[in-house]
Amino acid sequence: MLNRRMMLQGMATGVGAALGTSLVPGNLLAATGSQTTPKRIIFFMQNQGFDPRTCIPEGMKRSGSLAKVKLPEPISPLEPYKDRLHIINGLHGLHTSPSHSAFFGALGGYRGSDGVPPAGATIDYELSKILPQTLLPHLCIGMDSMENMSTKPTIATLSASGAGQPIFMHSNPNHLYQMLYGGIASGDIRRRHEARSNIFNHIEQMAAAEGKALPIADQRRYGQYVQGFKDVNGLRDRLDSVADRLRDFAPEVDSRYTSPEFETDWHDALLDLGISALTSGITNTLTIGSGRGEIFGAWKGLGVEQQGHNLGHMDQPGNPIWIKIRQYNSRMLVRIMEQLESIPEGSGTMMDHTLIVYTSNNADKQHTSGANWPVMLLGNFDGAFKTGCFTQLDGKRPINALYASLLCAAGQSCDRFNMNEKIAQKFDNSIGPLKEVLA
Repeated sequence: MLNRRMMLQGMATGVGAALGTSLVPGNLLAATGSQTTPKRIIFFMQNQGFDPRTCIPEGMKRSGSLAKVKLPEPISPLEPYKDRLHIINGLHGLHTSPSHSAFFGALGGYRGSDGVPPAGATIDYELSKILPQTLLPHLCIGMDSMENMSTKPTIATLSASGAGQPIFMHSNPNHLYQMLYGGIASGDIRRRHEARSNIFNHIEQMAAAEGKALPIADQRRYGQYVQGFKDVNGLRDRLDSVADRLRDFAPEVDSRYTSPEFETDWHDALLDLGISALTSGITNTLTIGSGRGEIFGAWKGLGVEQQGHNLGHMDQPGNPIWIKIRQYNSRMLVRIMEQLESIPEGSGTMMDHTLIVYTSNNADKQHTSGANWPVMLLGNFDGAFKTGCFTQLDGKRPINALYASLLCAAGQSCDRFNMNEKIAQKFDNSIGPLKEVLA
């Protein structure tokens, strides 16, 4: 039978995991009047692979400009934004074991597998530490079938703050809305928020008091669970302190939240919440997991009846199902860009200081060796990356080299990301960032 201590530990673990990492006190940039222009980054990970033939313009074999070519049908919604697009082909992830999914290894650049804990911090988390601090340093959202999102509203498969420290994705937009905007809501949402807040405050106090009676060694371990409640309660207090600012950015709660017809209704609502977290300044690092890093996923709202593992066994080029899914992704990317473009920042807009990284946690296809790992970049991260072009690499540099490039562009020197000398000798023929993609 579970005793009270075991129940508290389990609840606190879930709270801390759902938030992802210890929250650092801070204020929204716009609320503080800071003159620093922030950078922000978004990772969009689609499962089942990213076949290069669905993103490389027909006839392009070598690096060159995208200005006079037509984008393939699957990414055609990005055609008006070619001048902000950089398609990269020829990176590899042979060392990540990406067949079915590299899981944490896709963003970590190390070997990953189903059920295997992360071997180290992933690039999205590392960037969240370097970029200007926000109320919630790193937000992860995950899109899946309605059944999976309902029964497992949080799941950890893609992001990590360190070895054995997964960061959970949020998949129920109602839960995420309450976490981000419950303090400024009204009606049932506000009442649930207040009730939940009172419970968590009480549990934190009880947990802290009970922990003092434990032996010293157990106190340290138990302190991690208590910290989980401090984190969620602290985030709520900090969000409440900037409530007036948040009211301008909170999405409208409509029938997509409470009465979704298809899973894509929740996908769209989750994307709205992710965009609002960026535009309001709650976070500057967003990770989107379409398929949540696994082999599942569903898009019935697009008229796609096939779902899950079977989608990975279909050839993507010319496949009407995958054209629909990839175009849906591309429209999501456009929505992010348009929203960020609409908000002035510094001498330009929020999009001028943002980078979107689109790829797959499965490299080029579901059953893959990882020999080719296509990536699309949108935006230039305040002028750090080339845009409007296609870059064909020789297949001798790993995804880690791209991640090292991201760190360098964010202001942190990095010769190698999550790759020691021994592994590098086998899987990387150079050192440092990718000169071919940096401006």
